[in-house]
Amino acid sequence: MRRTTLTRTAFATLVTALLAGTLALAGAPQTRAAAPHATQSQAECANRTLPPSPVDTSEEPPPGEASPAPPSVPETPAGGERMAECGLVRPEGSPAPPPDITSQAWLVQDLDSGDVLAAKNPHGRYRPASLVKTLLALVVLEELPADHTVVATKANADQECTCVGIVEGGEYTVEQLVHALLMRSGNDVAHTLAGALGGVEQAVDKMNALAEWLGAADTRAATPSGLDGPGMMTSAYDMSVIFSYAMRQPAYAEAVGTREIRFPGGTGEPDFPVYNDNRLWSSYDGFLGGKTGFTDDARHTYAGAAERDGRRVAVVMLRSEPQPVMVSEQAQRLLDYGFDLAASGGEPVGTVTTEPTASPVGDEQADTDVAGAGAPTPDDPFGTTGWIVTLVVTLLVIAGMLVGHHKGVLRRPE
Repeated sequence: MRRTTLTRTAFATLVTALLAGTLALAGAPQTRAAAPHATQSQAECANRTLPPSPVDTSEEPPPGEASPAPPSVPETPAGGERMAECGLVRPEGSPAPPPDITSQAWLVQDLDSGDVLAAKNPHGRYRPASLVKTLLALVVLEELPADHTVVATKANADQECTCVGIVEGGEYTVEQLVHALLMRSGNDVAHTLAGALGGVEQAVDKMNALAEWLGAADTRAATPSGLDGPGMMTSAYDMSVIFSYAMRQPAYAEAVGTREIRFPGGTGEPDFPVYNDNRLWSSYDGFLGGKTGFTDDARHTYAGAAERDGRRVAVVMLRSEPQPVMVSEQAQRLLDYGFDLAASGGEPVGTVTTEPTASPVGDEQADTDVAGAGAPTPDDPFGTTGWIVTLVVTLLVIAGMLVGHHKGVLRRPE
């Protein structure tokens, strides 16, 4: 009787099939067929690695120092496969976005579910301008008590404006400074808060550590204020991650949602009003707050959110121009577009998620809570990952036994 032998090819095929079946049973994501959209490789996307060339010398590093290399481009785009597309990204059969949107990159999301409703060049790298103040505010809110008093220095007061009106020797609470930072986008306030964190360099390092913790791989802060500096960059996707996270922090949401405060005028001087500079307060029903930005290199940037019929939608816009319509009007049109897409019930084109790599405050539990992936549950204390590992090990043991049997068969003559 002829003995049936297992060829090397058949053996490899069997092991591959068993492993694939195990991953499927364990709930691991399978490779999906290409979406019915014409996509470009990330290498072909304009500004996928670097922002457009600067128009001035603000990003030149100090003498003797090199400009930092850009962050590497992840092989798999955060947010889903469609987030790698360079142009307009919208659901199949959905209406076109509104006219006269000048942003080179934008993203509209459901602020509660994280669904990306539509986007344009979501991972293209551009400069954030004052949107980066959101990172600074988050670090400050994490590290400093709201009632902590900061005494301003001459360097704080002498910053390149937009300025709120910090004066040398003035005493301010962290709460007052954070409100002024986000409402009026004061560069003097940003410098003051950076000093309270240990200095500009330390503050920027902490901002970048927070961006990394959130999974914002396209983002690098170079200054605490958003003024252009060597290596400054972000993407519409990253800034949507950062803004979404910020709007879940009560102190941040309260600050951007404030219309007016009284701000200390300095020693012997009366308090004065500081008004929120976001135009949507007076023109968009249900507006929740946001952040504006502008530099010569970044052009106009914007982040904002609104609520309608119990649904919250947010928009981020990078490298926008105020013609033929104002940037605030463009933001309103994109918010309307987002609400319409959300109401239509179409499939999202991606997901805004945070992907913590380590807790910013050393709390290991926070990583599990925010990431929400692979954590054990009361019904499954072993966790999905544990079952995958166990099944794979079991298959490898079986495979080893088959290999041994196979070798024995090869040694026996027919």
